[in-house]
Amino acid sequence: MSLLVVGSIAFDSVETPFGKVEEAIGGSAMFFSASASYFTDVKLVAVVGEDFPEAEIDFLQSRDVDCQGLHRKEGKTFRWEGKYGFDLNEAITLDTQLNVFGDFHPELPEDYRDAKSVFLANIDPELQLEVLEQVRDPDFVAADTMNYWIDGKRDALEAVLARVDMAVINESEARKLADESNMVQAARAIQKLGPRHVVIKRGEYGALCFADDEICFAPAYPLESVFDPTGAGDTFAGGLLGYLSRQGQFRPRDLRQATVLGCVMASFCVEDFSLESLRELDFNIIERRFEKFQRLVNFEPLELLDE
Repeated sequence: MSLLVVGSIAFDSVETPFGKVEEAIGGSAMFFSASASYFTDVKLVAVVGEDFPEAEIDFLQSRDVDCQGLHRKEGKTFRWEGKYGFDLNEAITLDTQLNVFGDFHPELPEDYRDAKSVFLANIDPELQLEVLEQVRDPDFVAADTMNYWIDGKRDALEAVLARVDMAVINESEARKLADESNMVQAARAIQKLGPRHVVIKRGEYGALCFADDEICFAPAYPLESVFDPTGAGDTFAGGLLGYLSRQGQFRPRDLRQATVLGCVMASFCVEDFSLESLRELDFNIIERRFEKFQRLVNFEPLELLDE
C-alpha cells in the first residue's frame, strides 16, 4: 500500500552535550521517509532550494522513495539551529530560516492523489488541509502538529483533526491541545476532536497509543549511547505508518505492533547525528532489535505460592 508524506526537508545545525554538527540533513519528511522506506513504498512531497545536495535525493531514491513530489526552487533550503542540554527531551531553538519553505504549497503529482495511507508531517495546518483536498480516497490519514500551530491556528488544526484517523503528538502538545494534564484524559479529549487513534510521543519514555478504546504503552529501547534526538519523533512516525501501510490493516493489534516498531526505529535515529544511523540499516537489523525489544518487555503471568 502506497504511503504519502508531506513535510519539510532542512539543513539542521545541532549541538548536544555529546557533539555538534553544522548543516546536517534533516526535516520531518526526510526522517520519516528514511524510516518508513524500510517497510513500504513512500511518495514524498517537500521543497528544497538550489543548495540541496543531489546526493541526498539519490539516497532517497536508493531507498525506493518516489521523489516526483520533491520540488527544487530558486533560493536556499529551510534551515534550523538548535541546542540540547543533558535533558534531551526538548530542544532550544536558536535560529530558524524558512527560505523556500516559507512559500511552500504542496502540489501532489497526479498518481500521488490515489495514495491509500497519508502522513501529514508537522507543517501549517492550512497546508495540511490543502493536501486533504488533493488526495482522493485514502484508507488511513495521520497528522502531526506542534504547540506553535495549537496556539496560532487552532481552528485550522481542529479542521484537520476532524478529517484524520490518527493524531501523532508529543506530551506537551497533547496537554495544550486538550487542556488536560493527565495523558489518558488528554488522549480521550483529542479523540473527541475527530481522530479515532491518538499516539503520544514521550521521548526517552517511549510512546502511548490509544487505539479506539484500547491503550498500548511501548517503552523507549534502552541504549548505551544517545547522541542526538533530532528527528526521532518523525523517525518513530515513519516506523509506525510504514508498518501500518505495509500491513494494510488498522486494527488495535496492528497499531500496538506499529507503535513498538516506531520505538525501534527511533532508537536507531538517536544513536548518531542527522540520518547517519538510518542510512545503512537493513530489515534483518531492525528485526533483531525488535526481537530484543520483545524480550525486554515480556514478563510471565503472576504466580503466587501457597503459604
